[in-house]
Amino acid sequence: MQIAIVLYQGMTALDAIGPYEVLRSMPEAEIRFVSHKPQPITVDSGVLILGATHSYDETPKPDIVLVPGSSADTTTAMADKQLTTWLKQVHQTSHLTLSVCSGALILAAAGILDGHPATTHWLAQSALKAFGSESRKNERIVKSGKIMTAAGVSAGIDLALEVVKDLHGQERAEVIQLCIEYDPIPPVDSGHPSKASKEVYKIAKKEMLRDAKNPKNAISVPQILWRTAIQKVRKRLAA
Repeated sequence: MQIAIVLYQGMTALDAIGPYEVLRSMPEAEIRFVSHKPQPITVDSGVLILGATHSYDETPKPDIVLVPGSSADTTTAMADKQLTTWLKQVHQTSHLTLSVCSGALILAAAGILDGHPATTHWLAQSALKAFGSESRKNERIVKSGKIMTAAGVSAGIDLALEVVKDLHGQERAEVIQLCIEYDPIPPVDSGHPSKASKEVYKIAKKEMLRDAKNPKNAISVPQILWRTAIQKVRKRLAA
């Protein structure tokens, strides 16, 4: 089973690497890290580099495709026509199409989430509606047909275990969980807005909005809005 994990400049590492550690242990899994071309990818921290092993053209029909999010470059990826065109194409034949964190917005920009419920990072939930998706802000994993979306960053591990459970059964998922000793007992309990204090929420939101500032958004955001408006008009005329 071929699994394509999308990499792009400025992505969040754990969004991809968390699911990778689970999915690579599935029976007969072939993992590909895909991008425009085989190349080094610098993640959003600016200090960690991952490697894209295959291009989009080399990966026309993956069985599973997974799109990670980013703290600062999601909109750039959403405006990347080569990426969104490839996602549209592979979604037609994929067995599963997955996203982690704000990767859901990249699927949305490709038109994949139109009419589907989905989740994403808590800070990005409101953006889903603009693309015709129903936000499920209190759910960690949302399934809709062959589309599965996960909430922020660490939820990608849960997403991957859910995939293993669906495809290979409870026992195989438990074996993988044990092998990676995924048994979280966090020393703090503020992992969702519903659990965080008002002060913690305020600080976290401020820091994330600060980190999300990206000069490339001045180009990317208008491109996304323009394409979305055209898609809505075309859909209305075709109805």
